[in-house]
Amino acid sequence: MSLKETLMADLKLAMKEKDTIRKNTVQMVRSAVLQYEKDNKTELDDNGVIDVIAKELKQRRDSLPDFEKSGREDLVENLKKEMEVLMAYLPEQLSEAELEEIIKAAIEQTGASSIKDMGKIMGIVTAQTKGRADAKMIGSLAKKMLS
Repeated sequence: MSLKETLMADLKLAMKEKDTIRKNTVQMVRSAVLQYEKDNKTELDDNGVIDVIAKELKQRRDSLPDFEKSGREDLVENLKKEMEVLMAYLPEQLSEAELEEIIKAAIEQTGASSIKDMGKIMGIVTAQTKGRADAKMIGSLAKKMLS
């Protein structure tokens, strides 16, 4: 079953169970996928859908601190639940130790020695960890290892 079919099945299930957060989150992902397909006149495969889901998850992660600062606990809780729903569709996330190994291999492969070489490392690592790691975490670990 493709990821699109899984999303549709989960949407139907969420509607039956009256789980509004799951229903709204899945609808949002499906509309983002459809919008991408219309804009680019292409049909997304599972990897493309994972990219869209990762982008939506990143938007929520970026919004979370703003909601916490403004004291909107109701929105913070909903956002965390949405993030849990989105995480369920992504591949298993890499641990920090696994990421460090991948970054270390990329540093050796490129011969990087300073933060100026960060772009080379990020290109290699993000390609290898697509959908399985947050780019901010990759960036911070790479900076730590290069300095």
